[in-house]
Amino acid sequence: MNDLRLRIKQLYERNPKAKNIINDIHSLAKKLQHMRNDKVSIMNFCGTHEWTITYYGIRTVMPKLVDLIAGPGCPVCITPGYYVEILAKLSFEGYHILTYGDAYRLPSTISAKKEFRSLADAKSFGGKVTIVYSFLDAVRYANKSPNENFIFFAVGFETTMPSTAELLIYKKVPKNLLILCAYRLTPPIMEYLLSSVKDVKLDGVIAPGHVSAVIGSESWRFIPTKYGIPTVVSGFEPIDVLISILTILKQMISKRATLVNEYIRVVKPEGSLHAKRVMSEVYDVIDSYWRGIGRVPVSGAILNEKFRSYDALYQLGIKEEGMGRDEMPGCRCGDIVLGRARPTDCPLFLKVCTPDRPYGPCMVSSEGTCRIWAESAIIFEFK
Repeated sequence: MNDLRLRIKQLYERNPKAKNIINDIHSLAKKLQHMRNDKVSIMNFCGTHEWTITYYGIRTVMPKLVDLIAGPGCPVCITPGYYVEILAKLSFEGYHILTYGDAYRLPSTISAKKEFRSLADAKSFGGKVTIVYSFLDAVRYANKSPNENFIFFAVGFETTMPSTAELLIYKKVPKNLLILCAYRLTPPIMEYLLSSVKDVKLDGVIAPGHVSAVIGSESWRFIPTKYGIPTVVSGFEPIDVLISILTILKQMISKRATLVNEYIRVVKPEGSLHAKRVMSEVYDVIDSYWRGIGRVPVSGAILNEKFRSYDALYQLGIKEEGMGRDEMPGCRCGDIVLGRARPTDCPLFLKVCTPDRPYGPCMVSSEGTCRIWAESAIIFEFK
């Protein structure tokens, strides 16, 4: 493993910019050691940032003082298993379920019958389930089969919400396509983590780039303003992440927490005004359940009254009564999502729970922390 660390370090040293940034990070870390006794904990919110950090071995070139923690940035990981169970059952009752590939193997609830344990299981037992790449793809499926009833499993954060909203506004969605809206909002979960999760202490936050392209970098200003935590909206290249870490350490040295938009080539302070407008026209914001976490205030989105005719739960008279039955015994995904634990702290990691046979939700998606770690040998140095 030391040989692997050395080879990764040498790769970064071939890039003069990366080498200089890493040297500056180590220099600032030495200064911080004289100012504090504990580690510097920096949370990267987005699953894609965690992939960049792990895949490119960024942890291996960090000083021991700097601890990079994965946060709640995987939408599939926090999607309620109750929704999966409902859709799996409906796939045998005359409805054709359309889902993203990431949610296809998402476990449902602990009490579900074997044919309802995931949409993949439902399909293997004869249920009607198809993987789609977008909501537009789902619309095309429904248009091709006007006599068939479809339900689209709308999973995601603010990045996927506008594409659904726009087609609804412009009346491009056929009547034989319903939507099970499992959308979740990102700033409220960060507010919840900082205000209500007492055993997670953060010194810096790397805020998501894709989400911020929609909602704007200013959406994260409450973190430094209200909580005094340096915050950087970051791009996804390794150099972006390194710059973001360096920026956070500089703020810690100066004892001045502020918001910095490192991803200026994509993210604007106000975000996408068009995307925000279509979202506001289509969705109502509600308190929502996050798998492994609980109910979080103003953190979910449902179709508003104008578009209620497309709401699968409303139209089928299904109430959200099964929340909380989706925490798999022994699984620590809830702690991992909140930054309380690492994947290697879970006794099921790469034993009962693997990428080929995911037991917990964090092992399913390509943005799930457990899945990312399982696919990289680098992490075993950090057990």
